[in-house]
Amino acid sequence: QVQLVESGGGSVQAGESLRLSCTASGSSSGIVAMGWYRQFPGKQRELIAAISGGGTANYHDSVKGRFSISRGADRQVVYLQMTSLKPEDTAVYYCKSGFSPWGPGAQVTVSS
Repeated sequence: QVQLVESGGGSVQAGESLRLSCTASGSSSGIVAMGWYRQFPGKQRELIAAISGGGTANYHDSVKGRFSISRGADRQVVYLQMTSLKPEDTAVYYCKSGFSPWGPGAQVTVSS
C-alpha cells in the first residue's frame, strides 16, 4: 500500500509562495491519480486540487489561478505550488491517492 508524506509547509506573509511536496513510498508504480486537500480548524478536509493519471488537473474555485498541481517524472512525488497566498489559505494540507492512509499533513500559515 502506498504511503504518502507531505512536506514543505511553513509560515509566510500574504502574497508570498510555498511549494508543498507529497512523496510516495511502498509502491513501485508511484503516484498516479491523487488529490491535495486542506483542513481548517474544526472543519472537514476539502479537496482543492487533483491530478488524474493522464495529467489533467482540476482545482477548487478558491485556489484556481493561484495553485498548481504537478507530478514528478518518476511519479514518486507530486507538488502543490501555491502563489499569492492569503491568510484564508491558512490550514493543514494533506495529499491522498486512492486508498492510501492520511499522512501527517503540512501546516501552512499565512499572515497579513
